[in-house]
Amino acid sequence: MTAAATLAQEKFRDPLITADGKPRASISLKSLDTLWINTGTLCNLTCRNCYIESSPKNDSLAYITAEEVAAYLDEIQDNNLGTSEIGFTGGEPFMNPFLPTMLEDALTRGFKVTVLTNAMMPMLKSASTLEEIGSRHGDQLIVRVSLDHYTKDGHEAERGGRSWDPALEGLSWLNEHDIKIHVAGRTFIDEDETNARRGYNALFARLNLSIDAHNPSELVLFPEMDATLDVPEITTECWGILDVDPETVMCSTSRMIVKRKGTHTPAVIACTLLPYDEQFEMGQTLLDAAKSVSLNHPHCARFCVLGGAACS
Repeated sequence: MTAAATLAQEKFRDPLITADGKPRASISLKSLDTLWINTGTLCNLTCRNCYIESSPKNDSLAYITAEEVAAYLDEIQDNNLGTSEIGFTGGEPFMNPFLPTMLEDALTRGFKVTVLTNAMMPMLKSASTLEEIGSRHGDQLIVRVSLDHYTKDGHEAERGGRSWDPALEGLSWLNEHDIKIHVAGRTFIDEDETNARRGYNALFARLNLSIDAHNPSELVLFPEMDATLDVPEITTECWGILDVDPETVMCSTSRMIVKRKGTHTPAVIACTLLPYDEQFEMGQTLLDAAKSVSLNHPHCARFCVLGGAACS
């Protein structure tokens, strides 16, 4: 097998111009359909290829508070921004002690809410509260469980040993308590998407889960990301060449809130995938973040444009 080429140093340096001198593509905010809240980078697992480097020791993004999240929900409503979905991601969101309050606040205001979790011990420690929230709000709440592969070996190759059985336990608990479940997996290099969906479909049937593995909203399959590997830069010409509509790229309809360690005020960033890159920080308010986003990172190309993936 030929080794993958590494990314040339001259790529993704200028926010306006690509390495070969062509205008770099950018994305305008069409509408703020989804607001993601990063609850903090602390996690009960250290995964092999976590794009946000979550771990039991990484607190680079601090726990955001319920009051801080409420201020952004107020901004959405006060300015009639039309946002329909609030997503909570991490780290492991259920490690943030304010999560139940934040979920209840967003749901009570009428937002659709998605919370991303590995469905392990932190979630089950909040089982009684989550059950109460789920019973009040029904399908308005979606819990999306990270299951990197439909086999134990595949999943644990990413998440580490003894992570498979607890994840299935969490999935079964959610199913038993009628909480709506989606699943997020990964597309491995040596397996095509059709086979992956077949494998997940068999697993869901075995677990009696009512998840449609062939529905890309219910089973989201993310491409692997490695910012050190070569990928083409996206120019303004690429939209026509690739037959891709820039309005389908997720930064045209979403933003994420993060609270950096040591700061007093959260910030709005362009993308869930790039929490540490300062060029994607867009201000402290959602109105500040309405500006366009330059696709000046390998993830922009590999994940969003060429991979066709989105977090919601």
